[in-house]
Amino acid sequence: MTTTARIVRTLGLAATVASSACAHTRSQTTAPSEQALPDPGDSSTPLRPPVRVGASVLVKSARVMTATGLTLDEGDVLIVDGVIQEVGENLTAPEGVAVVDARGKTVTPGLIDTHSHMGVYASPGLRAHSDGNEAVAPTTPYARAQDGYWPQDPQIPWAVAGGVTSAQILPGSANLIGGRSTVVKFYPHVRSAAEAHFPGAPDGMKMACGENPKRVYGDKGGPQTRMGNVAGHRRAFEDGKNYLRALRRYEEELDKYTRGERDEAPDPVDRDLGLETIAGVIEGDIFVHNHCYRADEMLIMMSLAKEYGFTIRSFHHAVEAYKIAPELAAAGTAASIWADWWGFKAEAFDGIRENAALLFLAGARPIIHSDSAIGIQRLNQEAAKAMYAGRRIGVEISDDDALRWITSNAAWALGVDEVAGTLSPGKMGDLVIWNTNPFSVYAKAEQVFIEGTLVYDRDDPATQPTTDFSVGWDLKAAQGANDQ
Repeated sequence: MTTTARIVRTLGLAATVASSACAHTRSQTTAPSEQALPDPGDSSTPLRPPVRVGASVLVKSARVMTATGLTLDEGDVLIVDGVIQEVGENLTAPEGVAVVDARGKTVTPGLIDTHSHMGVYASPGLRAHSDGNEAVAPTTPYARAQDGYWPQDPQIPWAVAGGVTSAQILPGSANLIGGRSTVVKFYPHVRSAAEAHFPGAPDGMKMACGENPKRVYGDKGGPQTRMGNVAGHRRAFEDGKNYLRALRRYEEELDKYTRGERDEAPDPVDRDLGLETIAGVIEGDIFVHNHCYRADEMLIMMSLAKEYGFTIRSFHHAVEAYKIAPELAAAGTAASIWADWWGFKAEAFDGIRENAALLFLAGARPIIHSDSAIGIQRLNQEAAKAMYAGRRIGVEISDDDALRWITSNAAWALGVDEVAGTLSPGKMGDLVIWNTNPFSVYAKAEQVFIEGTLVYDRDDPATQPTTDFSVGWDLKAAQGANDQ
């Protein structure tokens, strides 16, 4: 049972017990459904997008890069009702299934970005659109990115045009704990975060180390130092641990009451949405995504995580991850990094282009992320830069290995690897048809499918959503369709 479900059940039981006590019929008390109260953290059953997805299509005769270690030089991918049914050679389309001839092209899984602020820092960059940092206190675990996400952000269609089908939308890094992240799919024409939500994806919790929190709060009562940062993290987890302990104690006493082993019903625990988030991290229901640059700070945060019984799912930015690659591999913690951004502040000065390659060499899980509405449009080329930097120092990295840095590794970090991230039977039919090798500087996503449905076609304006902010543009030129 998840932490949120436990709290909903506990509160529901408390209400039932109170009702039965008023009627003096304790012996008839029964546990209500776990949905007795609305759950603000439950997005496991989202609304479906208004545009139908779940189509069937056979993509034939392409170079198929599966991100599983298998590459077919002339392969096919069959998607039925939005789910990959078969990957192989010389496949035949079932009756009524559309066929796409991709001869001479390359097919990959849809790309996944583990770090985006699109929708919470929407375009145009007005103060009115600044919804990513709840910078009112150093710890705001009660805030949720999905409550600030604007799915009509005009930056999103450009990401789809770059082959990205899913992303994690995070709060910013002003706070020690910024709140919950949400995972979205870039379905067309969605109207709400609930419709955009990646089905079944768990929430994350954004944390931050280093310069940002102490810069933002240094003159507002702290933290002023890295010492204060860590103390603030530890205080938050102590509070979460105590909250979880109180919930468990209440459940135990409530069970005794319902069995007739105590005379009076225990007082229920007041629900606290922030502590509920931290308790969810401790119980493993919510994944930690930790903004952290320096190796020493990452080691401190790994030690803190061990102290409170959870694992950091991924460090983000992590320009010094290469210094602790064996430790990250041993801990099972990914590193979501840039290919070559560095030097823009003191904690970012010791970055190297070979970061991803050295993580890969150590058996860790490198991921190339964007943290940019521009970079997300070229995530394939960011991965290519990191791949070639590794090859230049003698690290053997195949194209398939590098592809995992923007597909299957990212899916794992977001907790959706069982249904996304590779071209494998049973997984969602999210794929990209490229005009050439996706790691070429000349690569362009020609067609993008989400759950078997064509959501972008470089040659079909009908699949290219137009926003108010692109009126008057030459869209073909902007998308690079003119090769001259």
